Amino acid sequence: MNANAISFLTIFEKKHHLEVPIFQRQYVWSREQQWEPLWEDISRKFSECLEPELDRDDPPVHFLGAMVLDQKQTPTTHVEKRSVIDGQQRLITLQIFLSAFRDFCKEQDCKELADEYDSFILNKGMMANPTVEKFKVYPTRLDREQFEDVVVTGSRTELEEKYPNIRKKNSRKQKQRPRMVETYFYFYNQISEFFLGSESEKPLAEGKPLKSRLDECFQVLKNALQIVVIDLGEGDDSQIIFETLNARGEPLLSADLLRNFIFLRAARKGESQEELYEQYWKKFDDEFWRHEIRQGRLKRPRSDLFMQHFLTSQQLIEIQIKYLFTEYKYWIQKKKPFPTVRDELITIARQGDAYRRLIEPKNDDPLVPLPNFLINFEISTAYPLLLFLMDSKLADEELTKVSIILESYLLRRAVCGFTTKNYNRIFVNLTRNLQQNGATPKNISDYLSSLSGESGEWPSDDKFFEIWQNNHAYATLQRSNRIVYILRRISDTYLSDKTEHINIDNQLTTEHIMPQSWIENWPLPDGSKGLTWSEINEIDSEDSRVIATRQRDSILQTLGNLTILTQHLNSAVSNSAWKKKKPQLLQSSLLPINQQLFPIDVWDEKAIENRGKELFERAKLIWPSPSPPTETS
Repeated sequence: MNANAISFLTIFEKKHHLEVPIFQRQYVWSREQQWEPLWEDISRKFSECLEPELDRDDPPVHFLGAMVLDQKQTPTTHVEKRSVIDGQQRLITLQIFLSAFRDFCKEQDCKELADEYDSFILNKGMMANPTVEKFKVYPTRLDREQFEDVVVTGSRTELEEKYPNIRKKNSRKQKQRPRMVETYFYFYNQISEFFLGSESEKPLAEGKPLKSRLDECFQVLKNALQIVVIDLGEGDDSQIIFETLNARGEPLLSADLLRNFIFLRAARKGESQEELYEQYWKKFDDEFWRHEIRQGRLKRPRSDLFMQHFLTSQQLIEIQIKYLFTEYKYWIQKKKPFPTVRDELITIARQGDAYRRLIEPKNDDPLVPLPNFLINFEISTAYPLLLFLMDSKLADEELTKVSIILESYLLRRAVCGFTTKNYNRIFVNLTRNLQQNGATPKNISDYLSSLSGESGEWPSDDKFFEIWQNNHAYATLQRSNRIVYILRRISDTYLSDKTEHINIDNQLTTEHIMPQSWIENWPLPDGSKGLTWSEINEIDSEDSRVIATRQRDSILQTLGNLTILTQHLNSAVSNSAWKKKKPQLLQSSLLPINQQLFPIDVWDEKAIENRGKELFERAKLIWPSPSPPTETS
């Protein structure tokens, strides 16, 4: 058995035929579990190449996994064959990725580069059986037709014509296309958006010609992404090796690897391992740091998440958690940021305390309520920025201002339903800006106020109000706990020095004041009864009752019609008319936001509109509007 780490393009450079045995499973990789992580790996290396300001001198290579190949007896006149024992899913996906990249280059009139990519997909020259042997990789029998279509068609448009997105009759779902075809379209779309940009985001290095950017990224594929290839020898049992590689053991955490790396260096430098461990690292071996938190698709221990945020704040680049150890080792060995291991551990310990302060905030902390907001809205990308700010020795008053600015920016965007996918880059760039110009609340506000487009805009009062008053809150905010957070914060604004403060231990839930099942007990403004969906479909859409019913159904889900309770009202009471529901609602809650409902005798569209406006005026005070851009002379 011979194992080598090589560029993944090198695997496809040679004229050979990698055949998946017929008994292996079909192609099963999916978008969430495999395609997206693979594209994250590739696009990150592309970004490093196209962003010279990252100052990544000789960055570490990324390993995309391993594969096991077994030599097959091949007649002299045939292309050399190998059997794929393990790694067939990865091999096939990489071939589909290259096919999508080839077709994108062809579409952009970069023919030479398209031809170069084609040479890594299809064998050229003389072959005894070209119909089969022209493929560098050949999947199991049931997958061959779709695979051949993907790698041979050579055009996204033609492939789309063969596999159109067709909606099934009487169904909202599209007819499912073959998985490999979907893989192709996923990668083609990602490549296109990366190099051409989208409505909300410009591409990296936009000023550089597209051909130059594509050429540079081709070199990245040749040099910066590697795979471990294990070639079996004559005496190796392929089944035993396959079972061993796929055995499930208890993996080391990234923090375990980092600890070993740090203390091994301490010993080599003559620094006391025991003393350093007791003073600075011991707390990271507590169960608290091994507790797993969901982040994206997977659960990660707190120790790994902290080290990811810490390293991002130190290097000012996006760090992927699966490459945490590699990136940390590169940083220490290449950048040499600390004179001693003790200095390194002092910094890690200090930042560890800061991170714990962020995820377990105390009520009197000047940063509160920002940490609670980040937890409820599942925004972890702000932590590197906050670690940087907490290390900048800001006064408590300044930290409070920072908390208000960042929460306003993020919450307004959340209410408006704006994308979160660029927050990594936004907060890294903001941290760079603060490092150069000073970590002050004003500089943070100015930077965030200067951003534009859906990917970065800080919504103005006008845009914030429009969405607040009219949009479906559940559809936009996606989680009930986020609505609870917003309404609870607004409820607190009704408190004063004379008000009794009540601690609520029970979990708060959302309640529709006008219920979703309103037709029986809540007549329309003209006194008529509302219509069911089936009745609406049978009546002229211009009918006044149809229009009124639709308007009511839309306003039901706005923030003006939502409130919070410690428990759900009995369903029978919840759907009752306002005269019966109101006293029950007020009896169930002492929250100030609900006590404001006491003087309202009629709850209808106008009442919902008025309450939405009142809540918004208070929301503006909690989450203030962006500052106007600073004028330059």
